[in-house]
Amino acid sequence: MSYLFTSESVSEGHPDKVSDQISDALLDEFLAFDDNSKVAIETLVTTGQVVVAGEVKSKTYVDVQEVTRRVINNIGYTKGAYRFEGDSCGVMVGIHEQSPDINRGVDKADKDDQGAGDQGMMFGYACKDTDNYMPLPLELSHEILKELAVIRREGKTMTYLRPDSKSQVTIEYSDDNLPQKVHTIVVSTQHDEFDADEPMLAKIREDVINILIPRVKAKLPERVQKLFGDDIIYHVNPTGKFVIGGPHGDTGLTGRKIIVDTYGGRGAHGGGAFSGKDPSKVDRSAAYAARYIAKNLVAAGVADEILVQLAYAIGVARPVGVFVNTYGRKNVNFTDGEIAQKIQELFDLRPAAIEEKLKLRNPIYLETAAYGHMGRQPKTVVKKFESPYDHSPSIKEVELFTWEKLDSVEKVKKAFGI
Repeated sequence: MSYLFTSESVSEGHPDKVSDQISDALLDEFLAFDDNSKVAIETLVTTGQVVVAGEVKSKTYVDVQEVTRRVINNIGYTKGAYRFEGDSCGVMVGIHEQSPDINRGVDKADKDDQGAGDQGMMFGYACKDTDNYMPLPLELSHEILKELAVIRREGKTMTYLRPDSKSQVTIEYSDDNLPQKVHTIVVSTQHDEFDADEPMLAKIREDVINILIPRVKAKLPERVQKLFGDDIIYHVNPTGKFVIGGPHGDTGLTGRKIIVDTYGGRGAHGGGAFSGKDPSKVDRSAAYAARYIAKNLVAAGVADEILVQLAYAIGVARPVGVFVNTYGRKNVNFTDGEIAQKIQELFDLRPAAIEEKLKLRNPIYLETAAYGHMGRQPKTVVKKFESPYDHSPSIKEVELFTWEKLDSVEKVKKAFGI
């Protein structure tokens, strides 16, 4: 008997994602001028207002208001009609210094013994649904919204689009966990009020089905394109018109879309959010490490699907536990417990080692804050940051999404005799 599985995504203009992007943009600014900054920043956005709060220990100063307004404008909130606009919204700042009680457990005389910034468990997941080892429902949900944002910025078709949108994709799977077809697609997009309700909603539905989805489909591998049949069920703006949206329609908070950020409900999640946190917080860095391990193990052929859990105690360098679940889909003569033991032999899971391996003490985080932290394409970019003190910029060549690299596949194959 086949089964259905569903994942959702939200756009860069969704209120929670606006908050995530502000938090991560501020983190990048601190790291650009002091790569040892300790940062934990939360953001709240609502009608005409932004509240930025948190704890920071850094040698540099960041113009919080300027960075916040820049992020909001870049997303597309540039019109007074949105009731939330980058140049005119209020920005309240409540940032203070990190607790020395926390810092005492993290910073050590020997950097390699750096303790975890908090307790908790983090999960990494990978499967063979897609070429980048991500669950297909989430991958398609992200792609729909990324393309919708491209169309909005082009301004040639669907010219009524506003920044806030959501998507959801349901995939039918076979009993052996192989995607069989795209079953249902849900798209809700904020829009201008350009006609009476009935013809307006009919036009949006028509454009989603005949403009957006074909553009998304054209960018997909052929094996995924074949899953799009003529019997897909579409729900487009199913509640009716969606003119009031963004932070005016719904308050946004940093860290409220952790499932969108990771695996769309596949695998598991330890509950810790990512955005606004420097990599000493294992909520973020260990989750990236767990994804890196899971992806390299699946790519090496250890299993067709794998979940990796890492668990830490605050102030302690080495994980207190490593757990593996291959869901009965492993391809090697090792138990899941033996695979977990191999992982500890192959990968240094101390926080400082993770930071160094994945190059996490760099300003690489704004790019993670919309359309998922996992399954993205690793690449090298040059980023420029202006100093709030003078006009001397910090120009950084950085690697994005290093945890998506497959540079441990051969090492894994050798260890497992593949």
